[in-house]
Amino acid sequence: MGKPVLLHSLLLSGLLLLAVLDVSLVNADDPYRFYTWTVTYGTISPLGAPQQVILINGQFPGPQLDVVTNDNLVLNLINKLDVPFLLTWNGIKQRKNSWQDGVLGTNCPIPPGSNYTYNFQPKDQIGSFTYFPSTGFHRAAGGYGAINVYQRPRIPVPYATPDGDFTLLVGDWYKTGHKALQASLDSGKSLPFPDGVLINGHSQATFSGDQDMPTLSAGKTYKFRVSNVGLKNTLNFRIQGHTMKLIEVEGSHVVQNMYDSLDVHVGQSVNVLVTLNQAPKDYYIVASTRFTPKKLVASGVLHYTNSKTPVSGPLPAEPSYQLHGSMEQARTYRWNLTANAARPNPQGSFHYGKITTTKTIVLSNSAPLINGKQRYAVNGVSYVNADTPLKLADYFNIPGVFSTSSLQTVPNGGAATVATSVIPTSLHDFIEVVFQNDENAMQSWHLDGYDFWVVG
Repeated sequence: MGKPVLLHSLLLSGLLLLAVLDVSLVNADDPYRFYTWTVTYGTISPLGAPQQVILINGQFPGPQLDVVTNDNLVLNLINKLDVPFLLTWNGIKQRKNSWQDGVLGTNCPIPPGSNYTYNFQPKDQIGSFTYFPSTGFHRAAGGYGAINVYQRPRIPVPYATPDGDFTLLVGDWYKTGHKALQASLDSGKSLPFPDGVLINGHSQATFSGDQDMPTLSAGKTYKFRVSNVGLKNTLNFRIQGHTMKLIEVEGSHVVQNMYDSLDVHVGQSVNVLVTLNQAPKDYYIVASTRFTPKKLVASGVLHYTNSKTPVSGPLPAEPSYQLHGSMEQARTYRWNLTANAARPNPQGSFHYGKITTTKTIVLSNSAPLINGKQRYAVNGVSYVNADTPLKLADYFNIPGVFSTSSLQTVPNGGAATVATSVIPTSLHDFIEVVFQNDENAMQSWHLDGYDFWVVG
């Protein structure tokens, strides 16, 4: 854990602000899909006790977006909450369209009683992604869902067509309401330990088929799309008595290896193929917290069509390895350089050694006390949202909204401060990024909208 992680990144957003603003383009030749979503509060009992959650069209989790590469998505979002609201599309690159990303850096929040129409494409993308609320700690109340981007006809993928397709949204969950959790964080306290783990909004579930897969039959192979939509904890995913073939991570096809279980980190999505090659009965599906003194578990049941034997005995145990072993597992995820993805050409580059990097950025996360309150910081700067979206301030040259000098490109060891910090880059820069974690907990970093290669 002491070694930094090196990334070569085409462009970075989030902490980095792209200094070029392009016009929004959609391709008239690609199909359009139209949606209307209404966001409301509702009361359900995911962990057995009634609590307020955020629903989309009355659903928790929210509706699943099943689309095809390059579809034009036109989604009218109606906010019927009592506070502003935004959705962000995790993993969708928003190429030439970053102001549709749905975070405060790019969008104004949608006021109560108002609506906003998102218009974007999963341009040249394929794979499993998620959406979730990006403001007001709403993510702790739900409002999340799956985005599944399927390949266009005649674009092959490096595995046989599965006999069915399941989406599993796993994540830790709190009984405490999101407003109370946000107030606790704003007071300077750390996020408490969660109360449970959910699979598709339930602590227990059965997987025996759906409208696209009426039966789960012995000898057939099924795809499971697993995304960690939680707030805090890595989860280990496993299926009793079955191995999993990893085929995709974060929208990229990978070298296909077999695993008994997979650690899925916060914000991460993986695709696996599971062949039903065991005796026809019921088997446990398990998602459990990792690297925590107390283990929280959610379980499901994999039901063979002709099973007459219910699940029995203890849940399958989590792996014995800890942080180092989890990192070793992550190092086995290798990009399949010979496979295509959303286009028929190979998805990898064969010229890594010939790339000249424009700059190197070292990002060190920390948890300092600032004005007596616990905050989190990068290179000693804790980010605060501006009232004006950064994309607007950049485009209209509005002064005083963000600072390009407060956040240095290497840690300087100075006193921690707060700022709306931005690192400027230029279009087509090729950046080397070093992530440095000096804390005693695993960190997940999200490079919003861009491809990257792990090189060390």
